[in-house]
Formats: sequence, C-alpha cells, structure tokens
Amino acid sequence: MNPVTEDRAPEPLTEYAHRLTRRLRAFDRRHPLLWDAHITGFWVTAALIDYVSGGWRHNAHTLDVPGWLLLTLSLGLSVPLLWRRTHPRAVLAAMALFALVNAWTGAALQAALLQLAVVYHIALRRALRDLWWATALVLAPVLVSVARHGEGTWDQQIGSQLMSITLAVLIGITVRTRRNYTEALEDRARRLETERDQQARLATAAERARIAREMHDIIGHNLSVITGLADGGRYAAAKSPERAAQALGAIATTSRQALTELRRLLDVMREEEQPDQADLTPQPGLTDLDQLLDGVRSAGLPVRTTTHGSPTLPPGRQLTVYRVIQEALTNTLKHAGAGATAEIELSYEDKGAVSVTITDTGNGSRTDSPSRDGRGLPGMRERTALYGGTLEAGPRPHPEQGWRVRLHLPEETPQ
Repeated sequence: MNPVTEDRAPEPLTEYAHRLTRRLRAFDRRHPLLWDAHITGFWVTAALIDYVSGGWRHNAHTLDVPGWLLLTLSLGLSVPLLWRRTHPRAVLAAMALFALVNAWTGAALQAALLQLAVVYHIALRRALRDLWWATALVLAPVLVSVARHGEGTWDQQIGSQLMSITLAVLIGITVRTRRNYTEALEDRARRLETERDQQARLATAAERARIAREMHDIIGHNLSVITGLADGGRYAAAKSPERAAQALGAIATTSRQALTELRRLLDVMREEEQPDQADLTPQPGLTDLDQLLDGVRSAGLPVRTTTHGSPTLPPGRQLTVYRVIQEALTNTLKHAGAGATAEIELSYEDKGAVSVTITDTGNGSRTDSPSRDGRGLPGMRERTALYGGTLEAGPRPHPEQGWRVRLHLPEETPQ
C-alpha cells in the first residue's frame, strides 16, 4: 500500500488535543457566560496586578498619573471583555474612550492591548466592513500618544500597531472560515442523512406496493380458480362423482400452490436481517405459463395459446408478461360467465420486444373492469410502465363479445 495514501491513526497527542478542544467547545456552548467570566476575570486580575505592583511605570510616559485614574483605566480596559462576544462593537467603542485617556495621560497601560481581542471577535462574528472603523478606533490612541509625548517615530508606532491589528484580524478570519466550513459540512451531513431517510421511506413504500401486487396476483388468481373448481364440483357431484373428485383434487393442488407462494413471500418479508434474501426467491417466468394455464383450464375455462417467435426475455420482462396474463385470466374467470373461452397470442420480437393479446368470449353482460378491485389494472400498468410499454384493456369491438387485454413491451434500451 502506498504510504502516502495509507490511512494512519492519529497521534495520541493530536487525538487528545482534539478531544479536549471538543469538550471545551461543548462546555462553552452550554455555559457561555461562565466561560466569558473566567476569561474576563483573568485579564482583570492581570490588569490589577500591573497597577498594584507598579509594573505600568516601566512603559509610562509620565509617572504622576493619579492612582484612582490608573485603577479606573485598568478596569475600563478589561471589564468590558465580558461582553466581547455578544456586543463586540459596543465593547470596542467603550474601550476606545479609556484607551484615549490612557494615551493622553501618558500612563500607557498594557491593558490597552486587550482591544486586539475585541478586534478579533469583530473579524470572527461581524461584517468585515466593520473592521475599517475598528482599525481607526484602535489606531487613534497611538496617534494621540505620538503627538502628545513624541516617543518613537510615526511609522514605527503606527506600523507596529497595524501589524498587531492585522494579526488579530487574520486569526479571526481564519477561525471564522474554518467554523463556516465545519458548519457547512455538518449541514451537508444532515441533509444527506435526511435524503437517505427519505430514500429509505420511498424504497419501503415501493416494496410495500410490490408486495401488495404480488399478494393480489397470488390470492386473486388462485381463489378464482378454486371458486371455479368448487362450482364445477358441486354441479358434478350428483351426476359424476369422478368429475367431482377430480375437482376436489384440483382444488387441493391449487390451494397448496397458493400456500407455497404465500409462505415464500412472507418468508422474504420476515428476513429483514438478510436483505439479499429477496433476490434468492424465484419469481414466476414464461416457463411457469403451462402450469398457470393448466390450473385455469381445470377451473373450467378453455384457453388456447398461439406463440410467434422464440422467447428471449430477461427475468423482469418475463415476470411482467406472466402477471399480465395471470390477471387477465383471473378477471375472465370472475366476470366472463359460463361457456366463455380465452385465447392468448404471444409475439416475441428481437431485443426483448414482446406483444401479448388476451381475449375472452364473455357473454356481453360484463360491466366490471379489471380496475374495479383497485389493484388489477393499476398493478398491470405499473409493471408495464417499468419497461416503457403500453397496456390496453377494454371490451372487444362490436359485434364481438368479451374482453381484450393487449400488452406491448418495446425493445430494451442499451445501457
């Protein structure tokens, strides 16, 4: 493996630093005032130590500044830091007044440098155009100090302060950019998670619709066959016990077949921890048409088939053809009446194209359509639409009687 692209575990010190940073940020979000009070208290203490110990005298331009004024300036340049994150512009304006007095009196307290922390927060939290007047406020005391006390040259004093301001601004912008980038990544992750959940719900709905279609096809067809066999066996019981026994045998066979298909479908639904189980369950295809037609014929509906060409269809298209034929014959059993016959014509073309026509010779009193049950015709149309095909269902043209269902699946589109 290439050492450049190899994923390496983070160093222990780096991981510890990241973990500590996350904890500090979480604590800051939960207790912002407490954190600000600690930071402000630290700088107030440092300013008071500078005042009490007399350290300010090393940088002062004049030593005859009253003690009360030094204390006021020390507190005025440090206490406002408590509101630096919520109101940085107001804090900088307030500190600028004390900084001007500090420069005018010549006390030159080091606490004036705390203005840079406020400039940092302006760059971090406010519009960047605010940096222009913020820079002017911070530079004003320097100009006053140079003009009044004349220590150092203009370019040295202003250049040094500008460098400090620029450094604070760059740090603020860098942290701001990093924070915005992190927030964008988190927002994108949330949107992707939402989209994933939506896709999962859509997939669940589609799977439920598929299962509903399968249940309709299995139960509707087999119950129609069983009903036809039971009616025939009842009429034959008195005159031909042998025919009645054959009908009962056919009912048992059809029932077992329906139970097997239902059990198979329910097993797939229960195997949630094995999502690939559905792929292992065989679906009906063209090879199962003979068994389907035998069941329909045993229920009392004569069916004649005509085939043109050789079937070279993928499993998905085979399932669509099978289910459409199954649904059409089921409706014929339900609605065509006694003495009806059915005819199926299949035409296989090149590249997966196929045309299927199912007609019956109903007695003409049929007013129900396959869509009356809410699942038949819509289910067939949904299956057909998956392959860009067309489905027509309706009465045969006058003077013919009966019903006709016509399915056409076009050639497969190369992927």
